[in-house]
Amino acid sequence: MCGFLFEYKPNNLSTKQEFINLLSESKLRGPDHQGYWSNNNSVQMGFNRLAILDLTDAGIQPMISPSQKFVVVFNGEIYNHLELRQKLHFKKFRGQSDTETITACLDEFGVHKTIESLDGMFAISIYNQETKEIFLARDFAGIKPLFYGWNGKTLVVASQYDQIRNHSDFKNNSIDEQVLKLYLQQHFVPAPFGLYKETFQVKPGEIITFDSAGNCSKRQYWEFPSKYNYTITNTKEAEQLVYDTLDSCVKDQMIADVPLGAFLSGGVDSPLICSFAKKYKKDLSVFSIGSDSAIHDESDRATAYANALELPQDLWKLSAKEVVKYWNEATKSLHEPLADFSILPTYLVSKLAKKKVTVALSGDGGDELFFGYERFWSIGKNTKYQHLPEIIRKGIYGLDKYYSGNKNVNSVLLSQKQAIAHESLHSRFRKPNLHSIAPNLKNIDLPELWNVYDYENCKDERDLIMNMQKAEFYGMMQKTLRKVDLASMENSLEVRVPFLQKKMIETSWQIDPFLSYGKGNRKELLKNILQNQIPQVPREEVKKGFTIPLRKWIQEDLKHEFEEKLLEGNTQLFGFEKKAIEKMLQEHFQNKNDHKWALFTMYALLK
Repeated sequence: MCGFLFEYKPNNLSTKQEFINLLSESKLRGPDHQGYWSNNNSVQMGFNRLAILDLTDAGIQPMISPSQKFVVVFNGEIYNHLELRQKLHFKKFRGQSDTETITACLDEFGVHKTIESLDGMFAISIYNQETKEIFLARDFAGIKPLFYGWNGKTLVVASQYDQIRNHSDFKNNSIDEQVLKLYLQQHFVPAPFGLYKETFQVKPGEIITFDSAGNCSKRQYWEFPSKYNYTITNTKEAEQLVYDTLDSCVKDQMIADVPLGAFLSGGVDSPLICSFAKKYKKDLSVFSIGSDSAIHDESDRATAYANALELPQDLWKLSAKEVVKYWNEATKSLHEPLADFSILPTYLVSKLAKKKVTVALSGDGGDELFFGYERFWSIGKNTKYQHLPEIIRKGIYGLDKYYSGNKNVNSVLLSQKQAIAHESLHSRFRKPNLHSIAPNLKNIDLPELWNVYDYENCKDERDLIMNMQKAEFYGMMQKTLRKVDLASMENSLEVRVPFLQKKMIETSWQIDPFLSYGKGNRKELLKNILQNQIPQVPREEVKKGFTIPLRKWIQEDLKHEFEEKLLEGNTQLFGFEKKAIEKMLQEHFQNKNDHKWALFTMYALLK
């Protein structure tokens, strides 16, 4: 895992020192070595290395392919790179790094076939010295970030968004109000957008090409489907398939030339990952975070899993008093606008892990692949009535509310579109508040390319939850992955996610969604496998998530911090009304309303 910087600026490159200064902003992503390459005319590339595979100089980047045709900077890990080596005619490798495998593949297979063949997590920038073409590619799940700025003359590509913003050709760009509105509603900036004009992101599963004349073309080489033709409807058969595939993915991801451990929570996904990892590393170190808030803390279950697996556990039980101490340190990792307040526990568990390991396995992705979120059922249970006329839907809703307190249907039934109801579940900044704080955005549309929740109404419940699954994959999962990348990389820690290995994702498409979906049936396949793996720990159905008691902390320990940032910060840059912010803060402090999401969304923007 590393950080890189790429600049294309014909006959007018930044000075080497300017470039190195900007490259060094991602030094924590790769503290082990800094590399540099330039053709002294139009392109320069820099790389901060976090050495994981092949710690020798044979893994140093930027790296030139054996034919001298391609120059590459690459962030991530390729788990099938040794298999790819067996398919190559080229055999004169200097070492065992996956970067060297990529360069040899580029020579023999070309850019597109090489990218399509990779199974792992990656962000890659490639320069073709012969054709003068530039290629940007990102892994299929969006695990690794890839930002770029392009104004028609200068192209800057980086692992961190603030490196694009701080480049001399982009630092004075104005805010894109459509993207600002999207951020306030979704609490992060999804690909392909950038908060400032002429800044962008490569989408998951996308290859972008710039030819020698500066023309840009884009190609989606992999995409999560809206519907898949599953073949497995038997629970036991599905469990065996998931077991075998996940076991294989974890085994693939245990390869490292540095110490490796795992995150461990009290949920389902990370204990399952740890149970497989234990097979391949008996003394696997696991790392957990707890809280002094009983309703948020699940560290007792994490400890129970660690004890059952006989794994050494490091547990950090976070107190409210420690919040102030580590808050600024954790939020400093926000190199882009991102309002996910579990950034704090994610940062701290990464900090804890880094004391002993350089690589950690995580359970991210399991909820998206196996319908672990309550919102799947919350929306899906209304399906059979959704196509009825509005007046009938209102009647059904009212009757159910009267007789059962809406146990059978909910307010989703009143929405014209299932997709709109789905999207609204992710927007915690209520529109009246948003419009009072940012009145200039009231009549601003969201970006035209924002289409994650554009699916049509479905009468079939399976079709609906497949559409929802794709939206979750390209929506909130991307926010989670950005959070994990930012928090871990600030600690120079590589986090791997076995659930999001390509073969695991594509295996999940073979299984009937209803085997993991339904009332009280969330993620049933994974829960069953976990129960077989660790029978000593009884099942628990309440999902607490990886979060913190932020509402209370803003009212108490972080009160001054939020007042200072939101009332004295540069709010006018975003067109925010200070009086409206003051009103929101007071309502929150006085416990009249819970505004933690809106307050933190603005805070993260001003950080």
